[in-house]
Amino acid sequence: MAARQLPALPQMRKDAVTRRLCASVHLDTDFAHEADHRLTGDGLNAMGPPLGVNLVALARHARVAVRSRAALDRRLARLLLAGWAALLFGVGALVKGYGSLAATAVYGPLAVLAAAWWLVHRHEARAWAAAQGVYRTLTRAEDLAPAVEPEAEDRLRELRKANVVPYTDSAERTNPFVGSGDKIKETLWQPIDVSRPADSPTGGKLTVRPFDAVDLHTYVAREMEGVSGLEGLRARNRLYVIGSNVLHLPDLLPDRAGRPRAQIPRQLVQAGLQNPGAGMRTYLCLERVGEGGRTIVSMYLRARLHRPSLTWEVAAYAIPPLHGRFHRVDALPVARAERWWNLLTYATTHVWPELSGAVRRLRTRRRHRREADRALARTRREIREHHAVYDYGASDSLRERYGDWSQAGYSEKTDAQDFLFRLQQGVLVATERFLQDHNVDTGSFDKAQQIISTQTYNISGDINGPSNIGNQGQITMAGGQQQGQGGGQQGTGP
Repeated sequence: MAARQLPALPQMRKDAVTRRLCASVHLDTDFAHEADHRLTGDGLNAMGPPLGVNLVALARHARVAVRSRAALDRRLARLLLAGWAALLFGVGALVKGYGSLAATAVYGPLAVLAAAWWLVHRHEARAWAAAQGVYRTLTRAEDLAPAVEPEAEDRLRELRKANVVPYTDSAERTNPFVGSGDKIKETLWQPIDVSRPADSPTGGKLTVRPFDAVDLHTYVAREMEGVSGLEGLRARNRLYVIGSNVLHLPDLLPDRAGRPRAQIPRQLVQAGLQNPGAGMRTYLCLERVGEGGRTIVSMYLRARLHRPSLTWEVAAYAIPPLHGRFHRVDALPVARAERWWNLLTYATTHVWPELSGAVRRLRTRRRHRREADRALARTRREIREHHAVYDYGASDSLRERYGDWSQAGYSEKTDAQDFLFRLQQGVLVATERFLQDHNVDTGSFDKAQQIISTQTYNISGDINGPSNIGNQGQITMAGGQQQGQGGGQQGTGP
């Protein structure tokens, strides 16, 4: 049957979330400083997975926003000092009896206030233009801002194809899959007997073809997109390592006073599946990004092959759309008259708070930077001189941190539920085909599949509260009994 010819409906951009985040750093000073520090700042801890966000683009725009804000504060601080000097000069002239000179000095503070108003107006106008430019243009987001340090960009690009994720020690008790969002289900599927050979079509029994867990993972990763019907599904084996054990892998941590790498030799990843190390296990990571990147569903699989049985360890997670604070760019005026009036109002109402707080903001940022540098230098000294054991693990991801279920609509919830069902069914189909290809009798698999297929992934209900995990591994958005992983971070600012 010929393919049906239908008109193409408008589609959301695949990089919509990246563009929204890049636009937000120009409008949200706190977020700009956090993104700049997390993505390009010096440190020892690993970073969480990007999960559909172009971190290089975000780092570039965050750096532009941070520098623009710092330049504004420096200029305002100089103006404030000039204003105080003019005021003191006028008072001194008045005391000494130079009335005309004192009257002239009165214009100094007014000129300072006018100059500050112009600086605030110009900065906000440029911020609006940068935000709307990156959000609405067709040019790639990372091409709209200058590059940051090459080593920082190389590290961020390496994260795109990370095959190892160090996670903080505390996450071992809750969620080692850091940055993946709210936990929907953790389970072990029914054991499958893989020792019995299948019947031969000509009678008798076939000879079981030998295989190991690495073969099974490789096969499932290769076949999952096709059998699940999820176009664009990302499938990759990753070694998950407890943060304090990172130092035992020189390929992962070449320098104990530096950050862990995001990519290691493939043989180490395979070893974490075949022969797990101390706090080191390999999982098959399946990630499906929803329309426009608004939701992300992840499933983590580990084949536990201990003959004569095979068991799948399964964990499922979901990340909701971005918090409402990142939607400010949608409300920025476009019409010339409205834009002019809004900028005029903004500059007039913010000029004094911006001017009077400039020196304090500069001092606060310098103090925080010095404190962070001293703390980092102290930690590195402890590592080098006293061989201190440090937890290098990541605690979350930037994408997870700013998810908010209250922004999820009907489509996002049903899409996420569909993704999970398809992932589960895809794993079952791929496993069955693998066993058949290796001449294994699938009778035990058929019985286990009947039980596994009844498991549900329910993403529904009132989404106006923090997400919670129900007693049966179902995720509901309010009224549950146990708070979901990361629920305390929903909608929080930096």
